[in-house]
Amino acid sequence: MRSALVAEYRKLRSTRMWWILLLVMAGYLAFLAAVIAFSLNAEGAGTPGVPPASGVQAASIVYSLINSIGYVFPLVVGSLMMTTEFRHGTVSQSWLVEPRRSVFLGAKLVAAVPLGLLYGVVAACAVVAGGAPVLAGIGEGAFLGEQDVVEVLVFGALVIAVWAVIGVAFGAVVTNQVAAIVVIIGFTQLVEPIARIGLGSVDALAPVAAYLPGAAADAVMGASFFVDAGGGELLSRGAGLAVLLAYALALGVLGRATTLRRDLS
Repeated sequence: MRSALVAEYRKLRSTRMWWILLLVMAGYLAFLAAVIAFSLNAEGAGTPGVPPASGVQAASIVYSLINSIGYVFPLVVGSLMMTTEFRHGTVSQSWLVEPRRSVFLGAKLVAAVPLGLLYGVVAACAVVAGGAPVLAGIGEGAFLGEQDVVEVLVFGALVIAVWAVIGVAFGAVVTNQVAAIVVIIGFTQLVEPIARIGLGSVDALAPVAAYLPGAAADAVMGASFFVDAGGGELLSRGAGLAVLLAYALALGVLGRATTLRRDLS
């Protein structure tokens, strides 16, 4: 396993896409955090008939963008760790060096953790850099010293690491790089947001929304932009983590049983 891990880190150092995506994520989240912070504190903000978010709640919503919006980036970079092997044909050399497919997959999953943590820390810094000045300037404060807010930022960074692992597992299932990226972007930016708001608006279906992967990750953080927008309730932190890890395990097992079981053609 050690040699396989060393090989994975060398592959990461030899590519540029991971740090390009990191910079894009930082700028994107900082911009959106500033916009959302302004919209929450603008005159007339909020849903009609519902008191607008303020104080610690408003700060938590802004900082929860780490996951609500930012989780597409670790998913993409995690999937690239796997799909790039198949796109460029380097998987054949990788399997010659490490023929044990489970070790090959496990090394990629483990290597994704520190990369995901880096993404998580940068994402947390980005939402603070973009949102905190606006919250402090026209709102009731940035509340960076409040325990609830600190937990959102810390658990948000940890959740991003889990997303990178899920990205690798997903890449083991969908090895076509273009298809994997299209599915990830479509699901995270369109399918799940619509599903969370749609299911959350129906009392009988609202509990189902809590088990969607993004909602489970929000539960780990303890805050959600989509809940404020009518996307249903959240699970407990422990239950949310269990659901999120279940997605990672299910995709990893599926990828090992399908793609990584076949011989290369």
